[in-house]
Amino acid sequence: MDGPALPYDSFAGDNLPPRAQWPALLLAEAGLHYPDQLNCVTELLDRWLDSPQASRPAIGTPELSWSYAELAERVNRIAGVLTRRLGVAPGNRVLLRAPNTPIMVAAYLAVLKAGAIAVATMPLLRAAELRFMLTKARVSVALCDHRLLDELQRARADAPELLHVVPIGGGAPDALETLMAQEAPDFAAYPARADDVCLIAFTSGTTGVPKGTMHFHRDMLAVCDTYGQHVLRAAPEDVFIGSAPIAFTFGLGAVVLFPLRIGASTLLLEQPSPERLLDLIRTGRPTVCFTAPTAYRAMLHMMRPGDTRALRICVSAGESLPKATWEAWHRATGIKILDGIGSTEMLHIFIGAPQEKVRPGATGLPVPGYQAKLIDEAGNDLPPGATGRLAVRGPTGCRYLADPRQTVYVQNGWNITGDTYHQDADGYFWFQARSDDMIISSGYNIAGPEVEAALISHPAVAECAVVGAPDEERGAIVQAYVVLAEGYEPSEEMIRALQDHVKAEIAPYKYPRRILFVDSLPRTESGKVKRFELRRRAHAPA
Repeated sequence: MDGPALPYDSFAGDNLPPRAQWPALLLAEAGLHYPDQLNCVTELLDRWLDSPQASRPAIGTPELSWSYAELAERVNRIAGVLTRRLGVAPGNRVLLRAPNTPIMVAAYLAVLKAGAIAVATMPLLRAAELRFMLTKARVSVALCDHRLLDELQRARADAPELLHVVPIGGGAPDALETLMAQEAPDFAAYPARADDVCLIAFTSGTTGVPKGTMHFHRDMLAVCDTYGQHVLRAAPEDVFIGSAPIAFTFGLGAVVLFPLRIGASTLLLEQPSPERLLDLIRTGRPTVCFTAPTAYRAMLHMMRPGDTRALRICVSAGESLPKATWEAWHRATGIKILDGIGSTEMLHIFIGAPQEKVRPGATGLPVPGYQAKLIDEAGNDLPPGATGRLAVRGPTGCRYLADPRQTVYVQNGWNITGDTYHQDADGYFWFQARSDDMIISSGYNIAGPEVEAALISHPAVAECAVVGAPDEERGAIVQAYVVLAEGYEPSEEMIRALQDHVKAEIAPYKYPRRILFVDSLPRTESGKVKRFELRRRAHAPA
């Protein structure tokens, strides 16, 4: 059933950066050819409905399972609610606020199918953060889990353009499920153009104020047809699981885009702790797992023999994967973790390696369809064997929502990711640090993540983060924030033990001259360490 004919809202297109500031988008070079008219939900979901795949599981939890046909029906009903009851027009922005649940996936797809633009938010965001996103993206409708309404309602007071807030769950007369029951099970996909914006994803704010990144319908398929096809290489029989929120583009790819593109299924995890992830790996028997390095490390200490027997593919991204963690996971499971680097600006992973090409400790090679190189501070190309700033381009790329930082991220047609890498003679990229995580001490360049990897290989260290702290004599020193593992206590003896351990693992001049023990590290909603916050602490007056 068609929705009402509503005028197209040009807000997103009007707020794209000027074309001259876009990165080069290499679709033809990547072998990708999409029709001019393309609604990505048609490819991700609707195309399976006239095949045997329609009755196969698409989305599930330990308590329920929806087939492709059942998911499609719910998507259609929500699209009807959006367009016919709430007046959502193509191009309008719809905020989504919920944990990783089947209804969240259905709502996400419904927004896109209706031609609107999804603005997905992390469940733990507070009113001030939500207020920024609501006003920046000029959101008119929000679908929000009833358990998360309080912060959104507080934010709404300063967001006059937000006209409707619809609770998900709770059983109220205005709840989404109640409204869905009154809608038809059919809905014709809006005839979007391949380069219509369908997603505004906000960065996690590791460097300060979040940026809204805009992605097209074709981008949703492009990451599947590059990383998914050439590196991940999953099959329709696979069952995916991941701990990252769907609002984080790493999580969106992991449990929505990649499985739906190939007709596979997803086991959703609402509570994303390592304990709960391992429990579902143990009982739900997924075969493909996406999570962060810290979760793999945490699960190692909780695993029992046979817990991971069904797993065959494990993917890590979000932060650098320490070689020690890779090796420990491989010893325990026999699985080679696929490390990767992606970004919200690029939508998903652009450097990685399939299992037969994995080199422990290396992030990998450019994903087929993407190009990567290293440049110096002046933007000049560096040869293999050099260390420099990472530049990448491919079928996806950075387009910020009305943000002057576009010219910082995109330079000369390349996306400048803010990472420092080393490229070896074979073309493999080895992560050194975020460009602002390089510590210059007494003339030496010290990569914070290298010190972190040495620290975390000590059994007393559960988590750590390293930043530069000002020092009159050396200019800067390496300062480490350490969360101790259970059974270990802070002491001067522990500090010396950790310092000696680092000196034995890497060049002694790199050791942390100051170690501070903390109960936890500050993290973004996507789980990344807020190093800018640690740097602020390190530079604060004593």
